[in-house]
Order: sequence, then structure tokens, then C-alpha cells
Amino acid sequence: MGLFILRRLLQGLLVVIGVTIVVFVATRLVGDPVRVMLPLSATAEERAEFQHQLGLDRPIPVQFVEFAQNLATLNFGDSLWQRRPAMGIVLAKLPNTLTLIACGLGVAILLALPLGAIAALKPGGLADRLTVFSGLFGLSVPQFWMGLLLIMVFAVIFRVLPTSGIGPPVHYILPAITLGLPSLARLMMLVRSTVIDELNQQYVRTARAKGLHFHQVLFGHALRNALPAFITLAGWEFISGLAGYTVVVETVFAWPGLGQAAMQAIQHNDLFLLQAIVFTVAILIVAVNIALDVAHKFIDPRVELG
Repeated sequence: MGLFILRRLLQGLLVVIGVTIVVFVATRLVGDPVRVMLPLSATAEERAEFQHQLGLDRPIPVQFVEFAQNLATLNFGDSLWQRRPAMGIVLAKLPNTLTLIACGLGVAILLALPLGAIAALKPGGLADRLTVFSGLFGLSVPQFWMGLLLIMVFAVIFRVLPTSGIGPPVHYILPAITLGLPSLARLMMLVRSTVIDELNQQYVRTARAKGLHFHQVLFGHALRNALPAFITLAGWEFISGLAGYTVVVETVFAWPGLGQAAMQAIQHNDLFLLQAIVFTVAILIVAVNIALDVAHKFIDPRVELG
């Protein structure tokens, strides 16, 4: 196990470095931060001086060597438009994003397991049809539209929930629902299909023939065998939230997290802040993937960690 984790950490480090290099090159080939930061009336001399201050007038290889040296100390420089250390901004906003993902995904997990299992007990029944319909609805509705609809109903019409921003727990309700609804749909449908398959296996009939209660078979065998796939998908939902879903939700609800910071960095051509965000997200994705592999080993000791 220790050797596997070490190997995965080394592989993950290579992935993080590769992703960061791609972002480094892309952010310098696309867009001009000098044009964004300076007013239109700035002279050519002022633009050249500002470009020199940022170090963007040097050859790309020279910039990359300095970037690699700073990467070892997590020094991504100052944000071009906030004039603060880029990594400091990321670390300040990261807890907000992680908390939002945890709320949305946590509710999705808690609801998906019982709802999917109930739907699988009687395929084609009322509960199953409602589950399939709600699952398709959750997968089909765009998140930005769902967020705006929830704001219109609960914040504008009934005025029972805030429209945006972060604060007391009540502020988490609408963003968490918006973020967690697609995850709930996918997880619920996975549990339903997996449990249906497991209940049709020969070992379930054998267990029932030996006199085991149906609930023992359902929770002790069917759901347990569905856990590896369920955990994998739940981990993927967490990764998807980090990699993109939160951008939409945080933009709609003005949530001060990494997603909103990434959008602002793109709008302002903030190269240093964007690099810090991508680096941090890549680290978290690698960590989640390693944690998923280890979790599979604990759930099913037969799994070989290659």
C-alpha cells in the first residue's frame, strides 16, 4: 500500500507539473494583460514600462525558468488586478469552494443511496418511474437556469432565502441545491441500476433460499457491492465540481470561491492568479484520485492496486 501511494504521488506530481506548464504557455500566448491593466490612453512607452515591470518582455524560456524556480516555493507572484499574492487569494477562497461542494455532494450522497435502493426494489413501479423522471430532469436542466429559477422562486417571490453571497448557513441552501442536483441524479441512477443487477444475481437467490431476511440481502450484499462504483462516481462528482461545475454556480450566486476567482482572472487576463488556481485544483484532483484508490482497497480487499 505504501509503495502504491508513493508511486501515485510521483505520477500525480508529473501530472500537476504538466498541467501547470500547459497553463503557463497558454496564458502567455493568448491575451495581453498589459492592454487590460492600462487605460486606452496609455502611451507605447508606458505599456513597455509596465510590461517590463511584470517581466513579460523577456523570452518565454527565461520566464519559464523563473516560473519553475518560484513554483518550488508556491510563489506565483502577485495578482495583476488585485495586487495581492496570487496563492494567498487562492487559499482564502478555497475553503468557500470546498464547503459548497461538500454541502451539495453530501446531500446528494445521503439522498441517492436510499432513493436509488427504493427504486430498485420494484423496477417499473411508481417509485422507480419517479426516480427515473427526477433523474432525467436533474441531468437535463442547465445549472445556471436552475440557479436563476431557485433565486426567482425562493429569493424574489417568497423572499425566504438570500439571493447571493456567503454568510450564515441559510446562504448555502440555494447554491448547494443547484450544485448537487446533477450529482444526485447521476448517483441515484447508478445505485438504482447497480442494485437491480445485484438483486438478480445467483448469490442473492441463494442467500434468500438460506433464510436471510430481504433487508439483510439488500444492505449486506447488494448495496455493499454497489459501493465501489458509487464511491468512484462520488469522487468524480467532487472532481467535476472543482474543475468546472462551481464556476457556473459561484457566478450565478456571487459566491466568493475559486470558480468566481477563475472567471475574474480570465476576464482580467490575470496570468499569475490563473496559474495558482489551476495548480491548486490539480493538486486536489490528484489527492482525490489517490484517496479513491485507497478507499476501494479498504472496501474490497480483492482489489489489486497496480
